[in-house]
Parts: sequence; structure tokens; C-alpha cells
Amino acid sequence: MDVSPTISRWYLATSRTSSSSFPAEEKKRSTNGPKAELRADDRDIPVGGSVTLTCSVRPSSSGWKYFWYRGEKTSEPLSTQLSAGPVRVSEEGVYWCRGGRGEPVYYTEYSDPITISKISPNKAVVTLQPNWSEIYVGERITLRCEIKDGGDTEWEYEWTTTSSEKPSNQNEHSITSVSESHSGDYRCKGRKKHTQLSSTDWSDPIKLTVSDKPRPVLTVSPSWLSAGASVTLTCSVKDPSAGWRFFWYKTVTDPSDYNYSYSNKLLPGSSSGTEQDSYIVHGQTHTAGYLCRAGRGDPVYYTYYSDFKYVWSADIHSSASLTVSPDRAQHFTSYSDSVSLSCEGNSAEWRVRRSSAVVRYRSYCSYWGTMTGSTCNMNTYRSSNAVYWCESGSGEISSAVNITVQDMILLSPARPVTEGDPVSLSCKLRRQTFGSIVFFYHNKKLIQLDSRWELNISAVSKSDEGFYKCQHSGRESAQSWMSVQGE
Repeated sequence: MDVSPTISRWYLATSRTSSSSFPAEEKKRSTNGPKAELRADDRDIPVGGSVTLTCSVRPSSSGWKYFWYRGEKTSEPLSTQLSAGPVRVSEEGVYWCRGGRGEPVYYTEYSDPITISKISPNKAVVTLQPNWSEIYVGERITLRCEIKDGGDTEWEYEWTTTSSEKPSNQNEHSITSVSESHSGDYRCKGRKKHTQLSSTDWSDPIKLTVSDKPRPVLTVSPSWLSAGASVTLTCSVKDPSAGWRFFWYKTVTDPSDYNYSYSNKLLPGSSSGTEQDSYIVHGQTHTAGYLCRAGRGDPVYYTYYSDFKYVWSADIHSSASLTVSPDRAQHFTSYSDSVSLSCEGNSAEWRVRRSSAVVRYRSYCSYWGTMTGSTCNMNTYRSSNAVYWCESGSGEISSAVNITVQDMILLSPARPVTEGDPVSLSCKLRRQTFGSIVFFYHNKKLIQLDSRWELNISAVSKSDEGFYKCQHSGRESAQSWMSVQGE
């Protein structure tokens, strides 16, 4: 029953009668008797609605009816008519109940009180600053509870969340360094300071997703270049539209470190980051290593650095160069075969390095070959397919050679060839066969198809520069870069 319409009728009735009967009734209540239990289906009355209150006595037995009270428990009951079931109320306040049965009436203990509030029509909204769809570990964020009231009402705030975070009862909650434990739904509501029984409804939830710090992926194009060409660096990061700026670096070798560690030198124009996720290096002439990272916010939150990416050059006019003996880029796998890599240039100290999944880890000759002076000797059985280069004691980087080791190889020059010179490329198997068709490819385009195991170019030109490979009976060599230099 909805008691609110009956309240005025009850006051009218009691104005004509004495309330002295209630103390007499109190005498019928046992001090050691059962206690009433009050429950509500909701503690907040929605705008224009009501909530249901249920009073019960345990242990359960028949014959009980219930008196309802709002305000103090010693006040008059809300209705002169006892109720055997739940009631509906539409007014805020503190509610109590007790049971009674028999004649004269035997009363239970009063229930514990329940505070019922009324929902304000004002709307609470949770906002997130910065407003990015995904937040990363270590970033600073602020959650704010905003109430649209169109006035100067003073509010107190309450938060609820599915995360481990427990926001204080303020309209703003800042987290200086978020972790994955902060992920979850956040909701808030406001309560009028001077009318504690009036509050907004809970806001819609805002979902906070906290992920591990991202590591961007750097790509370089081209990876093998002609001297003086332009190189495009591209830095890819998750959610690229979420306020990221991009920072570009060139690796600088620290020759004083035995492990040859690197420091990172910002490329021109990127000290404050670039809005574009690509960067062009003009006039690249020598082998060089690059990396990138992204940042956003103030103060700037940085991602991890990307992995190293190298732009390889076979330019023999570099102040440091690498020669290979035998003079070819591809070699057969063999216990008895070896390859010598020799560094040349104006330096008394050299190290031969090779690319690997992690460039810094065991990438120099002492781990996979024998370094004698400026020459590294390695057995082809123990060597791996990689790009090899020299670094001097002063940090210079030489020309590079992409060496592969397998059972089918393409014999091609390891060093650049000069325009106008004749060049011969040969396809070789460890156990050579004859009379079968051999395919030769230049930059993945088929350029020769017959029984010849050689590709002869009478006068090489700049247009012949690029990647070459051969195929025979379903087997394929690795591709090798042939660099062509001017006369």
C-alpha cells in the first residue's frame, strides 16, 4: 500500500483522539520478545515513483500485522490501520516498523531504521581527462563527477567502482600513475549538502581500460639503399589518433663500452615530436640505425622505444668498409668452409657485428667467430643469415653485406659493381645438376628462364641495381642485393 495518501487522513483522525493509548500498548510489549526486521527494495525513490518497504518477524509465524513509522520510532504510526504486507512510500525519511498481534496487542521490538532518499532530477555524469579510449600504465588521469543542476546547489559526492581503487567523496579524483588494477567501471552520484535525503541517481558508468605501456613498431623504406637516397621512417603505435606525437632517433655507438651499447640522438626537427607518424631522412649515404617512440600529454608520457631498424648501404666510399672473402654474399653450409670479414678504414680498433632479433645482444664477432686484428673468421656451419658490418673505435659504421648460408646459393658480388662493367650471377647447388630449367629474378620479376645457370649482364647500369635470386626444381636461393655505383 502507498502510505503517503493516508498520512493526512491519519493526522486528521488523531487530532480528535488521544494518543494516550500508545503508552498502554507499550506495556504489552515483551522486553525479551522478537525484533521486527525492515527491508527496502531500494533506498532511493526515483523521480515520480516509490519504493517498497517490507516488515517481518523472525522466527516466522502467523498472525502478525505491522505498524509503520517515519522520523522517530516514538512518533505516531503512519496509519491507524495495521498492514499485513509490504507498503509503498513516496516520501524520503527515516523509516521503522514493528509487529503486533493478539488482543490486547502484543508488540515486537522496533526494527532497525532504514533511511530512504529521494532521487533528484539532476543528472550526474562521469568524465575522464584526458579523454582517451585506452590509458596506459604510468599515465596520469583525472575522473570528475559533474552534476547538471542549473543552479548553485552544493553537493556531496559518492563513487562506486568495479576496480580496486576507492575514490574519495570529492567531485574530482586524480590518479598520478595508473596501473592495470585501476581498470573497471566508475560511477558517481551527488547528494545535496543541506538536504541529505535528496540525491541524484547513479551516473552511467565510464569504463577505464588500463593497458601495459606500448612499444611502437618502426619500419624503414628502403632497407637497402643507394648512396644519397631518401629513407622514410614510419612509427606505428596502437590507437594512433589518441594524441600521440612521434620522436625520431639515430643510434650512436658508445665505443668505450665492451658490449657496444648505444645512445640515442634526436633527429633534426623532432625535439618536440612530430604530429605525423613518418619522417624522411634525406641524402642517406651510409649504413645507419634508427628507432622511434611516441609521447602524449603534459608532462609528456612516453611509450617504450621501438626496436632498432637499420638502413643498409653497400657504399664502398664510406670512411669504413667491409670486404668478404670469398667475395660473394651467399655461401654453402659446411663444416669445412669459412668466410673472412675484413674491416678497412682509418682506425686502429674494429669490431665486426651482425644483425639479430635483439641487435644489442651477442651481436659482435667474439660470440660466433674469431676476431684477429681487423678480420673476423667464421665457419659457415656456425654462421647465420644476417647483415654484417664493421664499427670502428670512433663509432663509424661501414658498408654492409647481407650474407646467407644454405644448400642453394646465388653467386653475386658482395661489394658494389661499377656502371659499364660486365657482371655474371651464377646459381649453384651443393650437388649440381644439369639440363634443368633455371629461373632468375630481379626485384621479384622473372628476367631469365632457360637451362643456363648463369645470368650475364654485359654492361651493368643503375637500373640493374636491386635484389636477385634464382630457382631450380622448386628450390630457391636467398635474395642478394647488388649495388651499382657510378664510374
